[in-house]
Amino acid sequence: MTNQQVLSTYEAMRALTQQMVAAAGDGAWDQLETLEQRVSVHVQALRENEESVRLEGPHRLQKIALIKQMLEDDRKIRDLTMPWMAQLSKLINNTGAERRLAGAYGTV
Repeated sequence: MTNQQVLSTYEAMRALTQQMVAAAGDGAWDQLETLEQRVSVHVQALRENEESVRLEGPHRLQKIALIKQMLEDDRKIRDLTMPWMAQLSKLINNTGAERRLAGAYGTV
């Protein structure tokens, strides 16, 4: 990978994380998962190739800025998904409790 390819990959990941924030805000969970998979492809490419590239000066600062923006997007996504995850967990736990009660006392 060249310096520009590394930066382009980080820029693509940043664009995807912005889309992930929007998808999480809209409750579009399937779209969020698809976008997350697309980010994973970029992450894998960086893992396999980035060690051979040494970014310096403004390129390094640009990479750092993109990473900070992605971390901020990640925080926003977690803030948007945590209430949904808590609700889902509660629903799963309630369903499990209902099954245990039905099993213990028979179905009504």
